[in-house]
Amino acid sequence: MRRITDRASSLRGLDRRRLRDGTLAVLVPVVACGTALAGLTVWVGAGRAGSPARLRVTEGRVLLPSVGVPETAAFFRIANEGGSADTLLRITARDVPAPVTLSRHRMKPGNAAYRSALDSVPVPAGEGLAMSPTGVDLTVPVPSEAWHAGDRVPFTLEFRRGGPVRVLAVVVRPGTVALQ
Repeated sequence: MRRITDRASSLRGLDRRRLRDGTLAVLVPVVACGTALAGLTVWVGAGRAGSPARLRVTEGRVLLPSVGVPETAAFFRIANEGGSADTLLRITARDVPAPVTLSRHRMKPGNAAYRSALDSVPVPAGEGLAMSPTGVDLTVPVPSEAWHAGDRVPFTLEFRRGGPVRVLAVVVRPGTVALQ
């Protein structure tokens, strides 16, 4: 008889342990999923879940080229008001004799600058890109027809997700407009 009671009490302890272990095994993933669901709910409620990049290109400027110089620079302000990052891949311009190059200017010791070509430039979600003479800009070949201050030059900026954005840039004399 003693053997039967010992066995029954040991089974009771085993059942409690199994119940506790089983409850923990179920509770941990349920809490993790609930936390993830709460985070996703906040993200969706903020309007950021899956919203595409919304790109706005403004303030297009092309520097009036100096006589005899084969290329000039162009600058734009790009705002990404969407919930996804995008990437500026390439730029085209009508009426220019060669491809427009996306580039970044860097400084060397002794106040010397050099230009390095870029394949693309990221435009983070909710942020922007302000092209400038000391950062990212466009190197534009000068057309055979002379540009004059006030002329408008059509550009197409191509983004990875946002596709092509057509915009006009105004030709300005260097030093007459702040490009920062």
